[in-house]
Amino acid sequence: MIATRVVDSAAREELKFKLPDSLIALDPPEDRGLKRDEVRLLVSRLPAGDVSHRCFTELPHLLDPGDVVVINTSATIPASLPAIAPDGSLLRLHLSTHLPADLWIVELRRPTNEGPRPSFDEAPPEVLLPNGGNARLLAPYATDRGRFVSRRLWVAELSLPHELNRYLHEHGTPITYGTRSHPLDRYQTVFATEPGSAEMPSAGRSFTPELLTRLIARGVEVAPLLLHSGVSSPEANEPPFEEFYRVAPRTAERINAARDAGGRVIAVGTTVARALETVADATGRIHPGEGWTRVVISPLHDVRGIDGLLTGWHEPQSSHLWMIESIAGSDVLRKAYTAALERRYLWHEFGDLHLIL
Repeated sequence: MIATRVVDSAAREELKFKLPDSLIALDPPEDRGLKRDEVRLLVSRLPAGDVSHRCFTELPHLLDPGDVVVINTSATIPASLPAIAPDGSLLRLHLSTHLPADLWIVELRRPTNEGPRPSFDEAPPEVLLPNGGNARLLAPYATDRGRFVSRRLWVAELSLPHELNRYLHEHGTPITYGTRSHPLDRYQTVFATEPGSAEMPSAGRSFTPELLTRLIARGVEVAPLLLHSGVSSPEANEPPFEEFYRVAPRTAERINAARDAGGRVIAVGTTVARALETVADATGRIHPGEGWTRVVISPLHDVRGIDGLLTGWHEPQSSHLWMIESIAGSDVLRKAYTAALERRYLWHEFGDLHLIL
């Protein structure tokens, strides 16, 4: 199923703030003396947006028996490769999305003292990769049937000396936008099974086997789907691009049965929300499906497939905020982000979480 929505850039003007560098979580909570599931959790309750401050370990008590938590089982790949331009300058090549015909959406970045920065220059026709590999940049990546052409993303063809996963594990590292990086296992959720995400579906990182066990004991179902997420560093006003998803028949059945019985569907992350909205019909029924989603969830989109969202904290002018606004509304969103900034919640993939119910 492929669905397309027109994005109104004015929708994101509702929330503006400056994110202090001190609130960017550069290291996993384990390096801050916490367990994975001991990050903070701000809870927004609809419709008024009343806020409470909790710990993620309390999640089972915040949900009801009969609810279903939907998780993304995509595993993170070491998608950042060192590259050399024809003029000898050093680059980083970020693999984003594996397309049909063995093509890739890629992003070129230039190293700086503050971390790799996107290159908006005219890309070279080819860059060299380690151990005799190379990437041929074929054309700028265009979305939405050519109505948007990226200034930073390219369609590329890779030529590698051996199989992709082996090559990436030998020469690649996890994508990072700062000056610090961590081993690949720090960028995996405990339920990751199928490699394919350029960046970790980070809302699920705080789950532990113990917490999943407590959810099930509470009578909360856990249902899996797959969406391979691409790079999450779009320019301002850049729409999300196509991503591969798979919703199995059993997952669709479990979600529909939960809703029929009065339970809520809680999406773990914007990747899960995007996949479910792709396969939801006008009545909110979830259908199994597999393919490439072009759904853009914005305030112009009527959210049908979910009743709640667990997500991280996102920067201004991020497409993730369109999605949250479409679920919670601009007033609730503003109230939550004001509270998070006042209480100094931490941002990015190693930061704290936000639960909208």
